[in-house]
Amino acid sequence: MNKKTIILTLFLIASLSAKAQNEDKNPHDVKVGLVLSGGGAKGLAHIGVLKVIDSLGVKIDYVAGTSMGAIIGSLYASGYSGNQLDSIFKKVDFDKIISDDLPRSSKALYERDNSEKYAITLPFDKLKIKLPSALSRGQNTYSLLSKLTLHVSDINDFSKLPIPFFCIGTNVETGEAVMLDQGSLTQSIMASGAFPSLFQPVIINNQVLIDGGVANNYPIDELKAKGMDIIIGVDVQDGLANREELTSAPDVLLQINNFRTIKDMKLKSKKTDIYIKPDITDFTVVSFSEGEKIIKRGKTAAYKKMDALEDLFKYDKDKPKFKISLHTQDSIRINSVILNGNKKYTRAYVLGKLRLKLNEKIDFEDFYKGVNNLVATNNFDSFQYQFSKSQYSDGYDLTATVKETNITTFLKLGVHYDGLYKSAALVNVTKKRLLFDNDIASLDLVFGDNVRYNFEYLIDKGFYWSIGIRSRFNQFHKNVNAQLFFDDDQIATTGLNKIDIDFQDQTNQFYLQTLIKKDFAFSVGAEHKRLEIKSETVTTNNNEFVFENTDYFSVFAGLKLDTYDNKHFPKRGVYFNGDLHMYLLASGFNAEFKDFSIAKADMGYAFSVTDKLALNLRAGGGFKLGDKSTQALDFALGGYGNNLVNNFIPFMGYDFVSLTGNSYVKASLSADYEVFKNHHVTAEANWANVDDDIFESGEWFTLPDYRGYALGYAINTFIGPIQGKFSYSPEAKQSVWFFNVGFWF
Repeated sequence: MNKKTIILTLFLIASLSAKAQNEDKNPHDVKVGLVLSGGGAKGLAHIGVLKVIDSLGVKIDYVAGTSMGAIIGSLYASGYSGNQLDSIFKKVDFDKIISDDLPRSSKALYERDNSEKYAITLPFDKLKIKLPSALSRGQNTYSLLSKLTLHVSDINDFSKLPIPFFCIGTNVETGEAVMLDQGSLTQSIMASGAFPSLFQPVIINNQVLIDGGVANNYPIDELKAKGMDIIIGVDVQDGLANREELTSAPDVLLQINNFRTIKDMKLKSKKTDIYIKPDITDFTVVSFSEGEKIIKRGKTAAYKKMDALEDLFKYDKDKPKFKISLHTQDSIRINSVILNGNKKYTRAYVLGKLRLKLNEKIDFEDFYKGVNNLVATNNFDSFQYQFSKSQYSDGYDLTATVKETNITTFLKLGVHYDGLYKSAALVNVTKKRLLFDNDIASLDLVFGDNVRYNFEYLIDKGFYWSIGIRSRFNQFHKNVNAQLFFDDDQIATTGLNKIDIDFQDQTNQFYLQTLIKKDFAFSVGAEHKRLEIKSETVTTNNNEFVFENTDYFSVFAGLKLDTYDNKHFPKRGVYFNGDLHMYLLASGFNAEFKDFSIAKADMGYAFSVTDKLALNLRAGGGFKLGDKSTQALDFALGGYGNNLVNNFIPFMGYDFVSLTGNSYVKASLSADYEVFKNHHVTAEANWANVDDDIFESGEWFTLPDYRGYALGYAINTFIGPIQGKFSYSPEAKQSVWFFNVGFWF
């Protein structure tokens, strides 16, 4: 027998043997793999496909995914069903999850005021603007995924998950695909979904990883290598756009990026036994608001492959089904904390912000509030953590790694317009760790119709006594009520009811502050105020008349509570701000000065009636004690706005500085209806009594002398609220329009 005959005989024997083995193959040995591509919001279509797969009883033996496919695939591999994933993602607020939009309550009181003035914040280093590596740190996404995968947090080998799993990341330094099948599941899927420019890169095993879709958006070959016999693939990638659709630079850049992945898919789709391609051409990678429609498109595409999917059941009907309890865990006991990466900030500082007490149960809600508190300091680029079940006791051990930010200087910008200060552009420089690790210095320079500045320096010691310095300069030109400067006899003599004034105020403060609770601050300090008020309405020797040109020296105390969830459109929370100033000395123009005190307080309570409608109840009042002759610091009601200087109090229905007196009481009720996201219709009513000594005469407790009502529309934008308000006063029988653009500063 020659060699050719021997080879042919052996080939026939092997072929017959393989055929016999396939015919006799145990259905348990036929492995079904599932590969899910990336595609941003379009990846929600994977959930629709999974719902159909579950309804047919098809058991998946291995899951592979990239980017959004990795997120959905990992949760499915962790034991969630398609229906459970549908319920979970319907409740997710993707705007908050994707962005670094942290709750206002997570920020320190100083940071709340500081962050509510600027439209743009840019890192600044060595006299150069240093753009951030991404728009978002992804901390909210990390926290959500960490909670959803808590029940498998002690599994470091992803092949040991209820369904074996791996995902793909891209090494940004080499451009190579990296298979992620071990370690922290949350960290791995965050790396796989780290969309360039949206999420910052994730470091795993000293590799800088970004979105796996850059290198391998459909890891079918890697899945086959795991021993899968049949592959179900779900492809939610974009196709190539035509010339009519390429209308902008981002469209062209996206097209260029898609060249390789679409070319790869032509080959990989042919390797897929059951290839499912949902019709998601109407959606983009950020169409999360249309998630329900996208999920339905996934179901529709899966139903088109119903026959092929039903055929898989013959391999699955005798396979054991893995069942996992996915009861929602509301609290967790943390027995120990291993902290890595902190250098400038102590372990006590980090745990203090997290508000962790070891060996005690903590609600997940409270734990994530603690994470937000830490991240909101902006002292850390990232905070990554993993729970693992304790070996020797009930509960979990927490391993956390912080990456301290190296950038300590920031350039911040803002714009604003209102009826008092007019148009303004804000340039701010903020420096952290100027002299100490826990200090911050901030300088606002305001250019426009009224040049202003505001400087603040704070050594923040939290619940210990913090040390602060403030210096600010404000000015405006306005036609105001003459009663702020003249008594009734002078007004009768001059015949003036309105005076056109140039107002300048420079205030310098040194203060100590301590937190009673996180949202409750008490402060004491000393103040120097230089007040200068002139007018050309009244002249002497053809020169403008000087009403004030005095330096005042005072001591003060303040108490502030602020739990509003939003400064401009609060839906819940309480607010209180009380202040007592004791003016002890004066020099300059006010030669006959006698000491006096001014006490005032403002409080509010906001609550939601429905998801769309919120009410805000507010009340305030103030009075003067001691000498009453210094009128320039009396209360002046009228106008609309925030951050008004001295004792100027907003009051709808009247223009700025219209109602004056050394004491006042005010109440208001506002209703805010959010027509659709960031668009608000507002209605407001306010009532007040203001005059001299109303608390002595009892007038503060009578029916209001002044009323005002307003109806407005506002759009909440990245530069701040853009608002228009029409207000009317029955007493004055006049209407006043108020306009505001941007954050107040």
